Amino acid sequence: MESGHQTNYSMLSENQRSLRPPPYRRNIPRYHSTNHKKSGSSCCFRCIGCCYCCLFLLVFLAALLTFYLYTMYKPQVPNYSVDNFSVNTFNVMKDFSLSAEFVVVVKATNPNEHIGFIYGADNHVIVMYSNSDLCSGNLPTFHQPVMNATLMKVVLKGESEFGSGLQEALMDNRHTGKIPLLVRVKVPVSIVLGSLPLRQIVVFVNCSLVLDNLQPDKKAKILSTQYSYDVQL
Repeated sequence: MESGHQTNYSMLSENQRSLRPPPYRRNIPRYHSTNHKKSGSSCCFRCIGCCYCCLFLLVFLAALLTFYLYTMYKPQVPNYSVDNFSVNTFNVMKDFSLSAEFVVVVKATNPNEHIGFIYGADNHVIVMYSNSDLCSGNLPTFHQPVMNATLMKVVLKGESEFGSGLQEALMDNRHTGKIPLLVRVKVPVSIVLGSLPLRQIVVFVNCSLVLDNLQPDKKAKILSTQYSYDVQL
């Protein structure tokens, strides 16, 4: 007797039982090699590290050499001063012009035992009164040896406008016996270590001095001086 409904399964025959499903296959992912990129980056980092090491070594050697030279030679700054001031000419004309000629003796003292100085030709010396240039000149060029004091005689000449305001101020200073002047010096100086000339620097010296008079027939006396220095590397 046959059932009136259909089964949800089917029976396999003997031949069909021999069939087996295919084995499960895994898809193995493939990775691309990046060793060449890593090796290039590591080589770049090694180069940068070597550059930093070389730079650090150079800085260390420079500092060590500077320390050795400083302790070995013990450098000292030279001293400058106005040793004498004389007036050859100081004439105020009717057209408010001034003709002046001064002779200034500048003393340069080198206290170093192993360092000398060479004073270059591109220099100038200016004498000013109340921010007005009176006259100018140049220092002699010379080589100053170690442990030496040198007197440099500088002749300063010039003609400038000297208005009524400056004349009145000068008359007041003459009455008090205190005439303020400013001597400005600019000179290139080469440092000599032993017999080897090194780099050149520019030295600026400002000397504010007070004289008792500016009469050509009378010796001028320096009442006071005040100095300031600057160096341009």
